Amino acid sequence: MTEPTAPRLELMARFEVALSAPPWELGETSGLGRRRIIPITGGRFFGPLINGDILDNGADWQVVTADGVALIDTRYLLKLDDGALAYLRTQGFRHGPAEVIAALARGEAVDPARYYFRVTMQFETASARYGWLNHIIGVGSAIRRADAVVYDAYALR
Repeated sequence: MTEPTAPRLELMARFEVALSAPPWELGETSGLGRRRIIPITGGRFFGPLINGDILDNGADWQVVTADGVALIDTRYLLKLDDGALAYLRTQGFRHGPAEVIAALARGEAVDPARYYFRVTMQFETASARYGWLNHIIGVGSAIRRADAVVYDAYALR
């Protein structure tokens, strides 16, 4: 009883986040890098713990550093399968070799093993059924497609 409990991962759902609108390129807004805002235009999520739709109302408020690291900062709204709403914020990193990131930017399919794309997840909901989301940290392993981000989301237990 003197050792911390080792964390474990429990699959919550696969998220398919639609990015069908063009990004807004703000440019170099600080010494950190180039700010771009990528609208989240819908999608869905499905899995053993949660299911539902991603509403057309969020964005990735991303910064791309001089060395090509994308600092992920999304905020969007989920409609769970019973109609309950949940706010989701993800933060993380996407990076890899310059030629791989350039291929992703062109919308090409790239082997996800060639780049790093991970996020943490925090939820807020007033739902009694899904109130447990308010008290967990989620983690996701993602891939970038031409018009979507797809990631498997896990509850960090």
